[in-house]
Amino acid sequence: MSQVTNSWQLKAACRGPQAEIFFPPAHAERKEEKLQREERAKSICKVCSVRAECLEYALRIREPHGIWGGLNEMERRQHAERKVG
Repeated sequence: MSQVTNSWQLKAACRGPQAEIFFPPAHAERKEEKLQREERAKSICKVCSVRAECLEYALRIREPHGIWGGLNEMERRQHAERKVG
């Protein structure tokens, strides 16, 4: 979320140095490490005042990476399929 294009992004709890946990690292991570990283990110999302806007944005642009609105890539895909189906 480096480029702020929507005002809700300015209020996002993920802004700042902890933002890196919302995306996979450049190196390979073990499944257990991924789950722990995603849980830490999701715990920040739980208290975020713009969580709904974030999720809507990620779904609209079909963001393929990271935790957005408290959901990972697979969870967003499933959410989008439920909305369509």
